[in-house]
Amino acid sequence: MAFCGLLSNRSIAKNVLDRNFTTTEPDRAWVADMTYIWTTEGWLYLAVIIDLFSRRVVGWSMAEHMRTELVLSALDAALGQRVPSLTGLVFHSDRGSQYASGDYQTALHKAEITCSMSRRANCWDNAVAESFFGTLKIELIYPRIFSTRAIARTIIAEWIEVFYNRQRMHSTIGYLSPVQFEANYWSTLNSPIAA
Repeated sequence: MAFCGLLSNRSIAKNVLDRNFTTTEPDRAWVADMTYIWTTEGWLYLAVIIDLFSRRVVGWSMAEHMRTELVLSALDAALGQRVPSLTGLVFHSDRGSQYASGDYQTALHKAEITCSMSRRANCWDNAVAESFFGTLKIELIYPRIFSTRAIARTIIAEWIEVFYNRQRMHSTIGYLSPVQFEANYWSTLNSPIAA
């Protein structure tokens, strides 16, 4: 597999995803991004990875910094619970230094994941991740002030795992939650009619 389709020695990859935000199978295309949340103790940074098939957050991480370890931890979490097909998972992010770092590129290469990056200064190329953060901030972050990072971590983790992945309906996937959409997919594959 090519090492991420790099365009230069700065580890910038081609836009392989090219705004194709739909897929017919899980773990064919993931999008990733990071954001920051204010607490009275200072900033808390959140990195997420979303499967475009179901819009499920398959990996996430929070830290008091935005170094490469933050996004590597989210990738480790995603790979710890998902088993991408060796036929080609596309991983799309922006061109941030964390995603373009040698450590991150090595992790993608080791997992046999094809790297894709947004065009320069083009947030629409990663619209699904941007939309997720918009939803998170409108529904959870903006209405409150977090007194500590620990409280923010707990509330955000619960929102992602309990509410967003398991309860929140998405128009893109037929007004189902990501977990229900995936469950329906797997049950259809395992039904006698599908065999």
